[in-house]
Formats: sequence, structure tokens, C-alpha cells
Amino acid sequence: MPNNLAMENSNQAPQNFSKNTNRNQSLLQLAIVAGILVALNVLASFVYGHLDLTEDKRFTLTPATKKVVGELDDILYIESFLEGEFPAGFQRLQNALVDILDDFRSLSGNVEYQFTNPMEGSSEDIKARQAALKERGILPVNLQVKGDDNYSEKLIYPGVILRYKGREMPISILENQTPGTPQHIVLNNSISLLEYKLTNAIKKLKIIQKTKIAFTAGHGELQPFETADFETTLSPYYDFARLDLDSITVIDQQIKVLIVAKPRGQFTEKQKFVMDQYVMNGGKMLWLIDRLSADLDSMRIRPEYIPFDYPLNLEDQLFKYGARIQPNLVLDMQCSKIPMVVGMLGDQPQYDLRNWFYNPIITPDFEDAHPIVKNLDGIDFQFVNSIDTIRTKTPVKKTILLSSSPNTRLQFSPVRLSFEILRYKPEADKFNKPNQPVAVALEGIFPSLYENRVSEEMNSALEELGQSFKAKSSPTKMLVVSDGDVIRNHVDFKEKKLKPLGFNPYERYTFANKDFMVNAVEYLIDADGVIAARSKEVKLRLLDKERARDERFSWQALNLVLPIVLLLIFGFGFNHLRRKKYAI
Repeated sequence: MPNNLAMENSNQAPQNFSKNTNRNQSLLQLAIVAGILVALNVLASFVYGHLDLTEDKRFTLTPATKKVVGELDDILYIESFLEGEFPAGFQRLQNALVDILDDFRSLSGNVEYQFTNPMEGSSEDIKARQAALKERGILPVNLQVKGDDNYSEKLIYPGVILRYKGREMPISILENQTPGTPQHIVLNNSISLLEYKLTNAIKKLKIIQKTKIAFTAGHGELQPFETADFETTLSPYYDFARLDLDSITVIDQQIKVLIVAKPRGQFTEKQKFVMDQYVMNGGKMLWLIDRLSADLDSMRIRPEYIPFDYPLNLEDQLFKYGARIQPNLVLDMQCSKIPMVVGMLGDQPQYDLRNWFYNPIITPDFEDAHPIVKNLDGIDFQFVNSIDTIRTKTPVKKTILLSSSPNTRLQFSPVRLSFEILRYKPEADKFNKPNQPVAVALEGIFPSLYENRVSEEMNSALEELGQSFKAKSSPTKMLVVSDGDVIRNHVDFKEKKLKPLGFNPYERYTFANKDFMVNAVEYLIDADGVIAARSKEVKLRLLDKERARDERFSWQALNLVLPIVLLLIFGFGFNHLRRKKYAI
């Protein structure tokens, strides 16, 4: 009996030792795994990264952005005021901003950012903060937030201030909302443009010497007060000048963009030659040309008006570069309005706003829009002409930037203009010339207008400056827009006040003319390709509400039952394997 007990104890001892050893090994493995997870989490707090599996790489920064951010040599401090409690759409905008700022910080250790809620603190603090933000151009958005049984209003500040080397730049990260546009579309466009807006702001903050831009003068072009809003907007980063082509032999290549803004007088061959050689040497041109002398002021002083061709003498030059502005007028059923007298109340005229088909509102095609116009609001044109693209001797890429709507009509010169058109309902079957181009981008190597026809006077003028004639250009680019008024701001002479560029005084609405013009100039100057970030598109995958309603029960059941079934399968399987492994 004692011998049997001794043998039983001796058998139990190895078994207990084996169990203790297995338990210790399991605890050690658990401790190692936990230590690895803690270490990985600590390392992850210092390193930011993600894997972009989207087909269009929408979450991957463009090479230009990586270059601009990676070359920061001082602290860039970014303060966002989009903080607080707000609807899910704005939360999505905030999350997208955080993701991009984290991407920036992973590229450069000089990037710091902070989110500040401007509506926190005492009422005095909030008022002082709001006043300070208003001075910097950051304005609030008044949101209507839907509750369980009512609506409440809430102010949010979708603005960011960037500070770098003692300079600062405020930007709005929320796009303007056109009446009738759903908020989720506006927010989606805002998210798409976040990278471009931030990178463009950083690039401007890094500018040490301002870039030079010039307007041609001496041909009836727009006056400085008519382009004042455009120049004021860009004046922190660019120097502007008026250039009389008669007074120079060559255009200084330090002038990065030459703008021809609504000329009404003739260009001489000498002046055209000066512009031609400027282009041949890599200069950029922005042509804002009215082919016909049509405007509302001329129509108001006579019952009928027949516009004439401006004698610009530029047709052959633009033709050589790849564009031809037609002597016609584009009428579009998608247009702005002007007032018309519809009766009298006593001795006071009564007005009604009527569609003015000669002033089309051009909305960019969002599907494949060029970066210059992508996600822009409508642009207000006045008496615009159609543009043809022409085959060139040298490789020039022609890109249609803006086209009229599908409901378009053309009237060729000579044509009678009269306000009588406002009194009648438009004949829809006559608006059968859809999608007429009104703005074109040309990019490549341009042929010279003066190849094989350079005069001795032109040659000698170049030789005096130690230069030679060029028959084709360095790679460069230009834009042709068939409306000079697209850059003109209205002026209230009674109040002696400038109106914003794009402001329509009849509809009391500001269209996207300024954004279009600013983007055009930055596209021409942009050597780093930052504007490519405007091409990014975040597509909305909207929920099919009807299908969701019909299949609601099935999906709810699946989401409730499937996790439980998987958990039970895992539990039974794990216990089975454990029994099999540790069975005696």
C-alpha cells in the first residue's frame, strides 16, 4: 500500500511540473506579446503613415506638395478654428484636415498645428476672439442644426491661419455654397481642395521676392481701377505694372505673365513682334479679348445697337498660336439677369429681373475639369464669343477650360441687339449649338508669327540688345478667354466704392470670376505643379435610401447574428484545440 501511494505521488509530480512549466511559458509569451504591442504603440505615436488603397490615390499627397512641405526650413505653425461640436459633415471636414496636417508633419519636423475653439470662454473672450478673426478675414458660418424636434443655430469658423517666418496667411477651407447646392456637395468639394489650399498658402508664405505681372496699355485696355480687386487680392505676392509696348524693344523676362485685358484699339506689327518674342523666350500670356463692341451701356442710349468688330489686329497672332475668337455672340439659357421696366407706379418705374441670354453663367464640368476651374462656382460672362482651336505647326496642347451649357445659341456679326428680347419667351429650338468653348488653355512649343518675315528694323532692334530672333518658343503656356470683362470689377462712382470682382449688382450675388482669374495666373506662373492638387476628387458614394429601407431588416439581422455565430465558432474551436493539446 505505501509503495502504491509513493508511485502515485511520483507520477503526479512530473504532471504538476509540466503544467507549471506550460503556464509559465504561456505567461511569458503573453508578456512578450503585450510588450511588443506597447512598444509598437509608442513608436506609432512618433511616426505617422497610412496605406492608400484607393484607385485614384486621393489620400496620397502630390509630388509638388511633398516638395513644398519637405523644403520648410523653419517652423510652420497652423492654427485651425474648426473645433467644437458640429454636424457629421463638418466633422468629416475636420477629420480630413487632421489627416492632411498629419501627412505634412510626417514630411517635415517643422510642421506644428493646433485646433482652437473660438466659441469657448467668457462672452468677452468670445467677442474679442471673433473681432480678431474678422480682422484677419476669417468669417463664421451660421449653421442650422436639426435637433429632435426643433432647429438651432450655431456659429462655426471653417478657417485656418498659417504662420511662417513672421508672416501669416488666413484661408477658408469651406467652399462657397451656391443657392440650391446640397451641403454635402459643398463639403465634398471643400475636402477635395484642402491639399491645394494649404500647399498654395505655404508656397506663398515662402516667397521672398515678389513675382512681376504686367498689363498691356495704350489700346483702350481696362483701367487700373477696373482691375483693382484682382490686383489687390494678389498684391501680397505679386507686383503689378502697366506696360506700354511702344516704349520698349523687348519685354523683360522677369515679367512672368503679360495680361491683355479687353483692348479696344489696334496693335501695331512692332508691338505684336515684341509680344511674340516674349512668348518665344518662354513668357506666359493671358489674353482676355472681346471680339465685338457689345456692352449694356451702348444699348441703353439707343433702341437698337449693332456691335462692330474691334480693330485689334490680333487675329493672325492668336491663330498662329492655336486659337481663333469668332465674331459672334454666345447666347445661353443658363444666364444672369438684368432689370427691365415692366410698368409704372405713379411716376416711379417698376422693375423685374429677366434672363439676359448674352450674359451666360458658365459652370465648369466637374467630371473632367481642368485644375484651373475644378470645383469652381459659376462664372459670370458678358457678351462672350466662341473660340475655335487651330492646328499648329509645332506641338501645342489645347484644353477647353470653359464651355457654354447645352442650351446655347450663336448670333454672328452683324447682329442687332435690343432689349425687346426680354419681352418674349425664348424659343428653345433655336438654342441648338451646345457647349461653345469660351476659354482655352494652350501649352507647348509655339511657332512665331514672324517666321520668314522679320524686317530689318526688327532684326536690328534685337541685335542692339544682343539678342537674336527665335522662330519657335521654349515650352510655355497661355490662356485665351473671349471676354475682357471677366476680370473687371464694378465701381460704384456715387459711393466711390469698388465692388468685388464677380459681383453682379442686379442679382446681388458674387460669382467665381475672381477665383477663376487667380487660378489662371497661378497656373501660368506655377513652376512646381502645385495646382495639380486641384485635380483631386473625392467621390461621394451615396447610400441608396430606397434599397436601404427595403433591406433594413436583413442587414440588421446579419449585423446582430453574424458576430455572435462567429464568436461561438471561435469559442468551440478554441476549446476543442485546447482540450486536445492539454489532454492527459
